[in-house]
Amino acid sequence: MTEPSETYAAIVGATAQIEWKDLEPHFARGELLVVDSALDLVEVAQALIEDDSTRVKDWMQNNQLSSASDQQAADWHERNPETLWAVVIRPWVLVQERR
Repeated sequence: MTEPSETYAAIVGATAQIEWKDLEPHFARGELLVVDSALDLVEVAQALIEDDSTRVKDWMQNNQLSSASDQQAADWHERNPETLWAVVIRPWVLVQERR
């Protein structure tokens, strides 16, 4: 097993559980990206930092990475799930609902 990169380790340290109310302002500004639960949130963040456009485009084409929709926001507002995790990769905030 290889050691995680310094970037990966830094992202892990900046990733945290979060409440929907704290994400709402980012959603309102169009800065919220939803990461599918099948993906590694930290790996997606690292791909954005490293400008790995091939992987990012692939995830977007497969609907595994997308802008948060109004429907998604309404659902999270109603349910207020305790399983939301987020990390800031400026200008984006990546969010993932873990099951």
